[in-house]
Parts: sequence; C-alpha cells; structure tokens
Amino acid sequence: MLKPKLKYITIVFFISLNGCINPFAPKLDNSISDENSLISNLKNIDGVFKNLQYAYTFKDTTIYGELLDEDFAFTYRDYDKEVDIAWGRDDEMRVTYGLFSNSERLDLIWNNIVAITSDSTNVVRSFNLTITFNPTDIIFVKGRINLQLEKSAETGKWKILTWIDESNF
Repeated sequence: MLKPKLKYITIVFFISLNGCINPFAPKLDNSISDENSLISNLKNIDGVFKNLQYAYTFKDTTIYGELLDEDFAFTYRDYDKEVDIAWGRDDEMRVTYGLFSNSERLDLIWNNIVAITSDSTNVVRSFNLTITFNPTDIIFVKGRINLQLEKSAETGKWKILTWIDESNF
C-alpha cells in the first residue's frame, strides 16, 4: 500500500501528464482548408489538374487511380509507326506505376488551358513534364493533353474518361 504522501505525488504526476502535449501525437490541425490542401476534393476541374500534379510529384498511384473512370482510355501517337496507340484503365495504371517506380523525380507543370467546352467536359491544356531517371538520364516532355471529363451525379466529383496525349514524346 502506498504511503499517503507518495500516493498524492503519484496522483499529481499523472494529472500533470494528462495536460502535457505529446509531440508524437499532436492534435489535428483543423485550420487547414481545402484550398490549401495538396489534394483536391475533385468538385471542380482545377481539382483534377491539382491531383494529377500531386500524383506525379509524389508518385502516388492511389490518387492517380481515383482520377480515372472505369471506362478510361488513353491514346497517344506513335510517330515511328505513324499510328495511334490506345489502352484502357488497367494498362494505364500498369504503365504509370512503372513510370513512378523507375523514375527518381517527376516535375509536372501545368500551363495555359488552350481550349475548354462551356460545360467543362472537354479540356485541352499544355504542360511541361521533366522525368529524371538518374542525374544523367533526364527527359523533357512538353505538349498538350486533351481530356474528356465527366462529373458523377452521385458524388459530384470529376473523373477522366479519355486522355489524348498531344506531346512531343
């Protein structure tokens, strides 16, 4: 049995610990708004571009995958063979995972929106992408993407239906 003085010191000690801030379990900062967040809620088309940039910068296939519709199609021009090549969502996720895994750094910069429909379902936007595989192997890609977007009636979030790559790569 604890002596009364030791018992009092023990109680005071535990009460004082309860008021201390644990640096390994900080309180949630509720002051950060959606506007300042690195990831968008996809309620507007700017959020699609913001999340694409985030996914490339942090090589995050989870965020990237959330942007693509189940019926997604990617198309690019193979200039050597003079044909358009297309694939679906599963192949796109595999290709993007390979890019994210095999590069040291990805820097995606969005430039001007070149064209946009009044309902924002088609957007053409220019970009610059720097792919760093290692310090001596760096690729610079510039061009435009032509996106067909769709807003979900259930969630109000935009998703990419088609992506036509109009770049120099």
